[in-house]
Amino acid sequence: MTKKIGFLTFGHSGGSSKSPVPTGADAVRQMLDLAVAAEESGFDGAWMRVHHFGNSLSTPFPLLAAMAAKTTTLEVGTGVIDMRYENPLYMAEMAGATDAISNGRLQLGISRGSPESARDGQHQFGYDLEPDQDWATETRARTARFRTAISGAGMAHPMPDRHHDQDSLLPINPLSPGLENRIWWGAATIGSGVWTGSVGMNLLSSTLLLEDDGRPFHVLQADQLRQYKDAYAASGHSTGGMTAVTRSAFPITTNTDEIYFGRREHGDSVGVLDGSVARSGPTYAGSPEDVAQQFINDEAITEADYVLFALPNQLGVDYNTHVMTEIANIARELGWKK
Repeated sequence: MTKKIGFLTFGHSGGSSKSPVPTGADAVRQMLDLAVAAEESGFDGAWMRVHHFGNSLSTPFPLLAAMAAKTTTLEVGTGVIDMRYENPLYMAEMAGATDAISNGRLQLGISRGSPESARDGQHQFGYDLEPDQDWATETRARTARFRTAISGAGMAHPMPDRHHDQDSLLPINPLSPGLENRIWWGAATIGSGVWTGSVGMNLLSSTLLLEDDGRPFHVLQADQLRQYKDAYAASGHSTGGMTAVTRSAFPITTNTDEIYFGRREHGDSVGVLDGSVARSGPTYAGSPEDVAQQFINDEAITEADYVLFALPNQLGVDYNTHVMTEIANIARELGWKK
């Protein structure tokens, strides 16, 4: 079964001159090198996490546009943009321009967002909730407005003296045909996955699930993907239907691999996040043959159309290029790619 593969990274910076990624600016520049390396390795996509007020990537659209300009076939994406920080129409214009630069290679993951470093981050960006509002509802409303805008629908009333049809609203510009089919919602529960299918977006399953019924992470996540597909099939929409999961995987072929990842505990992790029990998946490490078998045994990987591999960018471009090359070789052996 063919699958797309990509990388997903926070773009962490180390805060030390001795780090391979000393500053945020270095992380941005190295993302361009990682994108080029991903394309050369045979990856289909380069995706970035977006977080504000931290030592990680925070400005997706200029970076995605630059990554697209440095490559020819590589998809560029986000996992995810936090809609609590976004103006939906400004974001729609930025997304349209970025997708135009990439010639239709933008894969845009969005969601309510995860916990941030700043207690009042959204307020400092100029966004506050009314007393009767909550972020879950507000971000879904912003998402609906964003999706309407990128579809080409009229959004603003024309000035009466500008020779426009006064009965027609003005759309944003630029529009990029097909972008509305490449919007992904980051979902951390089975219920949010079902909602994603019902409104016609693609599903970017979270790296952790905010529910735990005792089943292994990959089994619980596979259930989320199947229920999403059922909801999407019943929705009547034609703007989604794709699923993606993220895994940490490190084929061990060198002494450096062994030092970094050979002695790690590899099972699921269970904890509490935002007051909910959260289960996250394992790290797959071992010989290429062992890692390939771990992929085969993973029910959610089997279900997914796109597998993103979490890269520890703070280890530098050269090391991560090596990791991507080894993963791409396994993907070819499994028949995911030619």
